[in-house]
Amino acid sequence: MSEGYRERCLQLHRILDEMPGALVAFSGGVDSTALLAAARERLGPEKVIAVTADGPAYPAHERQESVEIAEAFGVSQRILGTDELGREGYRRNAEDRCYFCKTELFTEIAAVIRAQDLPPWPLLYGAIADDLGDHRPGLQAATEHGVRAPLAECGFSKDEVRRYSRELGLPTADKPSFACLSSRVAYGIEIDQALLSRIEAAEELLRSRGFRQFRVRHHGTIARIELEEQELLRACEDPLRGEILQRLKGLGWSWVCLDLSGFRSGSMNAEL
Repeated sequence: MSEGYRERCLQLHRILDEMPGALVAFSGGVDSTALLAAARERLGPEKVIAVTADGPAYPAHERQESVEIAEAFGVSQRILGTDELGREGYRRNAEDRCYFCKTELFTEIAAVIRAQDLPPWPLLYGAIADDLGDHRPGLQAATEHGVRAPLAECGFSKDEVRRYSRELGLPTADKPSFACLSSRVAYGIEIDQALLSRIEAAEELLRSRGFRQFRVRHHGTIARIELEEQELLRACEDPLRGEILQRLKGLGWSWVCLDLSGFRSGSMNAEL
């Protein structure tokens, strides 16, 4: 792994070195932070702009973390309001929902570039090699808009992105994986702002109680909680169990279930 990993790092640097500058679609997650850091190292902070979408499925705490990271890196950040819920394909929440989300983001960025409010540098995003074998409709949107994914082009796996992040001393090296709040909703259930706010509030409770990796999945009247396996028992102990139950029922779910399989990234895709 080491030799191949080193070659991937060199390839990433070569790709970035050829660019006049870079706009990096930046969420503050593990992958986009690694890409932003690499671009900053190779091009200099004045030649890199972090572009962050402030949409309805992006939690406030994640947005704040992105601001703090961009400031620490010394790079400019543009936060763009996006209206994913204005796209019918996104609201209806079929299996291609992510296509409409990424289309909204890339379309908005392109409009800002055309208005000359951003330089016409290449637009990059943090897809990785692991994403290529998963159900990722957003990849199609990136291809249609000419958006590059250098980490994926070089073959970086998630483990390698974390290794690269540790070598650069990035604060996200061991950050739990995160996906937008819409990914918590079972396909076929329409998405609206009220539902996303309920999910954000439920997950904020888990975060505030010290859980590290979690999801609150929405199945209509059922909330299905995913936690790391070693934390399942803690969630069943009172008074925490009662607090979670009361809060989630207060948010509108009739049944609150703890998934004994534990946390699984992308578990809503299991039935596709």
